[in-house]
Amino acid sequence: MGSLDAFLNPIQTENKEIIVSNRFQEDGKPVPFIIRPISEDENKKLIKKFTKRDKRGNETFDQAEYVQALTASAVVFPDLSNAELQKHYNVLGESDLLAKMLYAGEYAELAAAVQDLSGIDEDINETVDGVKN
Repeated sequence: MGSLDAFLNPIQTENKEIIVSNRFQEDGKPVPFIIRPISEDENKKLIKKFTKRDKRGNETFDQAEYVQALTASAVVFPDLSNAELQKHYNVLGESDLLAKMLYAGEYAELAAAVQDLSGIDEDINETVDGVKN
């Protein structure tokens, strides 16, 4: 049996740079987004936020909003809460800003990278069902 040291001092996953678009450039070079992994605790809170129960007890889950919130909460750079950036794109909120900044394919690439970095490499529906139960 091993010691608890491995659990007390886990190896931290580094933030990851990802270039999702060549449209954002500085000095002629694409500027990467920087993303971080999302913990299971954060993931559970997001799932709960986007799971609604009606009067009959039936649950519905807004997967699109969940993925948007998950992706936006993982972005470290650019700072999606920056008022100047939100004003420039004429939106309020991190998720809306990200959706306005990126084309559909760029957004999909960023969302996939966040899910991969966070260890959500299986079907997102299975992950959500597992957490809800």
